[in-house]
Amino acid sequence: MVDERFDELLHTLCADYRVHNNLNLEARTNSNIKRGLRNDDGTGVMVGCTAVGNVLGYTIEDGERVPMPGRLIYRGYDLSDLVDGYIREQRFGFPEVAYLLLFGHLPDQEQYDMFKRLLHDFTDLPQNFTEDMILKNPSHNVMNKLGRSVLALYSCDPDPDSLSVENMMRQSIELIARFPVIAAYAYVVKRHYFDNDSLYLHRPEPELSTAENFLRMIRPDKHFTQEEARLLDLCLVCHAEHGGGNNSTFTCRSVSSTGTDTYSAIAAAVASLKGPKHGGANRQVLAQFSLIKQTVRDWKDDDAVADCVGRILRRELGDGSGLIYGMGHAVYTLSDPRTVILRQSARTLAAQRGMLDELELMEAVERVTPRMFAEITGHEKVMCANVDMYSGLIYQMLDIPPDLFTPLFAVARITGWCAHRMEEVLTGGRLYRPAYKSLTRHREYIPMAARTYRKNPLPAEKRD
Repeated sequence: MVDERFDELLHTLCADYRVHNNLNLEARTNSNIKRGLRNDDGTGVMVGCTAVGNVLGYTIEDGERVPMPGRLIYRGYDLSDLVDGYIREQRFGFPEVAYLLLFGHLPDQEQYDMFKRLLHDFTDLPQNFTEDMILKNPSHNVMNKLGRSVLALYSCDPDPDSLSVENMMRQSIELIARFPVIAAYAYVVKRHYFDNDSLYLHRPEPELSTAENFLRMIRPDKHFTQEEARLLDLCLVCHAEHGGGNNSTFTCRSVSSTGTDTYSAIAAAVASLKGPKHGGANRQVLAQFSLIKQTVRDWKDDDAVADCVGRILRRELGDGSGLIYGMGHAVYTLSDPRTVILRQSARTLAAQRGMLDELELMEAVERVTPRMFAEITGHEKVMCANVDMYSGLIYQMLDIPPDLFTPLFAVARITGWCAHRMEEVLTGGRLYRPAYKSLTRHREYIPMAARTYRKNPLPAEKRD
């Protein structure tokens, strides 16, 4: 009875909210408001500088954007060069990239081995943390559990608030080491409590890499192949950093500018990444791709694929968004360097797993979308497939469940977040304080007895 009364009251209050709040604010102003911190030409509003990473997708000539093949830079090094280097020398790349992002230079062999040992030493969660924080408080969303766990780690830190370089570096290395463990444990606990599967917790092994241990921890039999581990390692490397302007990194820097502790700043970044417009995009790609597979009869027919893409763009098919998930990027134009790297790896694995037809259908969607977008919208736009187009398919081929797609993004991006947080704290100097244009007008106070607002009646089905 109480629930029914509350539902009725809530409906009335929300109807009242809609009447007294104009939700179409843009219609009330012609001022130069940069929504989303974007300039009119789509470029980001410049709010700071960083030496951690850079994202290049175009050049500016005579005030116009000129498309170019995309480049992703980690501390001055081109991502493709880093990947080629560690693959050629037959080692896992994630520890090397994490070291580079944190310390600003590539490690030598002694530093590389030392950092790998540190990452393993810090995988141990605080005493009773697994039982009290993860097992006793299950969540149906792993990102939710990850964010809560990060905040809980504050209570386990003997010096959580110090902003010294040494303290922030210690916290950063601990978080990079613990993120894979927390994400893996949160997933298996979620499976147990919400999906009625068996509960198993596998401890990480000291001789294994981050990618190897992650696969070992999420699989009941602990089995994985070296090829699987190296491909997952490649995904972690490609997601480790993406400049200061992406939403989660900007959130981390903005929160860090207040002088707050590391755990609060990283938890805020996790919350940002959880959003489907940011870290959750690869799940949307696979959901839409499943619809395309069901709709297109002949996957080899580009015209049939184009027809399906056109229906999605016209909002006749799919979730009504009119978006082709995985296509387009805020910076990249001709190509996303991460996509270039992952696409080839995806092809090799797809051939082995008997999924080459699915991959080629995805490539067909990538191929026809720019043409259909121009035809339907009337706007010529240079667009490429972004990293989400193929990362989800790779995870699927690695038998990694969708519940872990975004958490894996966080497992990689924690390195970039920590590097940017330290840079912001040590060099930023000012509290982030953007402005919002106020659209309010002065109103005279009205005594209670004189307030005669129009009341919003309950809908017919709610009336007695």
